[in-house]
Amino acid sequence: MKRNRPEAAAPCVKKTTIGGQALLEGLMMVGPESAAMAVRLPDGSIRVETLPKAALPKAADIPFVRGSVRLFKQLVTGVRALLRSAEFAEGEGSPTDTETPGDPGTQSDRAGTPADGIGTSQDVDTAEQPQASASDTAEGAQAPAGPAGSAATKRPERKESRLDAFLGRHSDAMMIVAAALGILMSVVLFILLPNFLASFIEQFTPLSRENGFGNVVALNLFEGLIRIIVFVAYLALASRMKDIRRVWMYHGAEHKTIACYESGQPLTVENIRPFSTRHPRCGTAFLFLVLMVSILVFSFVGWYGRLANLAIRLALVPLVAGIAYEIVRWTGRRDGLLSRIVAWPGLRLQALTTREPDDAMLEVAIAATLPVIPLQADADRW
Repeated sequence: MKRNRPEAAAPCVKKTTIGGQALLEGLMMVGPESAAMAVRLPDGSIRVETLPKAALPKAADIPFVRGSVRLFKQLVTGVRALLRSAEFAEGEGSPTDTETPGDPGTQSDRAGTPADGIGTSQDVDTAEQPQASASDTAEGAQAPAGPAGSAATKRPERKESRLDAFLGRHSDAMMIVAAALGILMSVVLFILLPNFLASFIEQFTPLSRENGFGNVVALNLFEGLIRIIVFVAYLALASRMKDIRRVWMYHGAEHKTIACYESGQPLTVENIRPFSTRHPRCGTAFLFLVLMVSILVFSFVGWYGRLANLAIRLALVPLVAGIAYEIVRWTGRRDGLLSRIVAWPGLRLQALTTREPDDAMLEVAIAATLPVIPLQADADRW
């Protein structure tokens, strides 16, 4: 299927704060007031669950600091949603082990989000799902919800192990640990490893850390080149995995749906289909900007011994992420020549992290997006 370039789609009439994350056979969407996930179940229906919206500290509003804070909070929510989608992919039921048939609902039917980390859930019958629009949602439409507790199907009870009991009691702490480990692995792979390789190769080159700022910049450019090679190679290898390719398809569905919403068109499969799978506010673009910003920042702190370099880079990761986040925000709200030039590499890299979705995936994307669109348009300002 031929991809459409971003310029081929309808013009953007609004900049939304809504963003998302691809899951296993589903999507998580996060809006200004709420978060939700939608997953295609093995029986073909769509399960929609509201998720707890992470409370942000005051630091989340401070420029160049808010990037790291918001990223970590988003990762915690994303890990929770990813594990939940894995349960659905294995055929697990809802927290109460009940299934609800599709039944049209309204915005007033939304229940509050429990504090235990799992929100309300509902099944959507895609055969009867009405096509909705951004304007429809503002008036109260959402993905169909069934009457709670109907058609209950109980599963055989399973004896809970000590590990399961421990994880159940400390689920929030485990989500934080998992998010922290994810960040740490990314820092090691894309920040520390390239510097270690560059420092090793340095000893076989004429470059010396005592020979002035020019050589320091050259060493950091060399390190940055290694960093980009590692990053692109990682994405290319991941794209060869069958399961990851389906995740990339849902990633493309997320971008297309957000672009359709930003254009002001009704959120229907037919309207979403022509839009591009690439979006300037994508996480891939953010990670690429992190790599670029790191070259500049690390060039100004000098080049020292191997352990000192690793320690300095580890300490500067929050600053680098904060600067990259501000650049993404700037490119996301601008349509000028300079913003397009800055966003261009990230858009090209999304050829590795997005795929053209099928219509069934677009249905999932619609189901995940509708619950997070705020009733008041003023609440969704980029």
